[in-house]
Amino acid sequence: MNDLLALIETGAPLATVAGGALYTRSHAPRAYWSAVGLPATLVRMRRDWAETMDACGLATEPPLWRILATQRGDNAVRRPVPPKVRMVQPSTMGVRVRIRLAKGMTTETVSKAAEALRHAWQVHAVYVTEVRPGVVDLRIMGFDVLANVVVPSRITAKNTGPVRVPVALASDGRPYVRDYRAVPHGLTLGANQSGKSMFARNLVHGLASQPVALCGIDCKKGVEQAPFGPRLSALAIDPDLALDLLRVLVNVEMARRYDLIRDHLGIPGTVGDGEIAADVWGLPEPLRPVPLVLIVDEIAELLLSTKKNDPRRDETITLLVRFAQLARAAGMYLEVMGQRFGADLGPGATLLRSQLTNRVVHRVNDTESARMGLGDVSDEAMHAATALSPYLPGCAIVGDTSGQWQRIRTPYRSLSETARHCAAHAHLVPDLPALNPFRPVPPADAVPEDAPVYIPAPAAS
Repeated sequence: MNDLLALIETGAPLATVAGGALYTRSHAPRAYWSAVGLPATLVRMRRDWAETMDACGLATEPPLWRILATQRGDNAVRRPVPPKVRMVQPSTMGVRVRIRLAKGMTTETVSKAAEALRHAWQVHAVYVTEVRPGVVDLRIMGFDVLANVVVPSRITAKNTGPVRVPVALASDGRPYVRDYRAVPHGLTLGANQSGKSMFARNLVHGLASQPVALCGIDCKKGVEQAPFGPRLSALAIDPDLALDLLRVLVNVEMARRYDLIRDHLGIPGTVGDGEIAADVWGLPEPLRPVPLVLIVDEIAELLLSTKKNDPRRDETITLLVRFAQLARAAGMYLEVMGQRFGADLGPGATLLRSQLTNRVVHRVNDTESARMGLGDVSDEAMHAATALSPYLPGCAIVGDTSGQWQRIRTPYRSLSETARHCAAHAHLVPDLPALNPFRPVPPADAVPEDAPVYIPAPAAS
């Protein structure tokens, strides 16, 4: 009886601790990693560092001078030398280890050993990034950060700037930042329920609080972008209205901005050398026009036509191509979204796609759709896009034409939350007279004081 009581007294607390640890690991992975996973991983790495590096092919033979300077037969000196650790930076998602590579070792060598390191240290993933020649970072992730995306507010604030917003979290724990000054135009593809609309919401939510002119083309009668109306400078809800908006953006607004730039080129000698500018970002701040972002939702609805030679469609694609080719210097940027984007949209579609450097591909239904977005980025990225799970909406493969790519996932943000955020920042809508006819919510001073007020009749009981 005493043995049974002793067993209960000992086992009950152990079972409670074990159950609590399992629950925390499942429902609060950051807390579990900080309390259990991180200390265990650091101990494991410190204890087996040299042995692990040697087993994974990352250790090198000791230099000859060290062997000659020691006594003959000293086996401790003849052991392979592992890379030197320069920095260890833990976090609530993993730990970052900076190492100095030995001579003859490359970043690719470490990348090939990443999977072996993951198993040796019993962690979720190991990512390798080059800091500078001879120095790389090992980003060790303790759990799958994309299973439940949470972007810390300090990371959001740190990576926010002019036309620069963090919209998702990458699989290595770093934020995915959409920086329009670095990569002006982008293409976002994805099937239904893949998270494409969630990406757009996070993008609009981040830009709404900045001094930016937001314009939208939503040929689905505005059902996606109309809730953001109080913050939009322009909204087109059908192809004909979209054509009128593109005419104004390219022929009026962009032309006006280029006139400002031309006046500050310094060719007549009226502008000092230090003020010469080739784009709007080089203009003096009082004269600099606000940046403008045009978001096109469902590009197929805008470009497809039932006519063989449709003048409306041909002019639309021509204006879009001109926008993508010329608008960057004018501080105007383009974000195109759709389910597919290829030659089947008609002449000029592939020319437009070639101007869209930033590529984001959510889950797609066929390999050809993935090839449209990532075929000219990386074959590995293209195949990774076809392997995205339908049960993790918001996951996407993002890359650019430099060949770099990564896996990201946007955090959940409801439509009502984004709409409230846009309404709260409606006062930031810039004054662009050319776009006033397209504003979904006219400015208050545009409504006459004696305008009749419509009072709806009460509903019949």
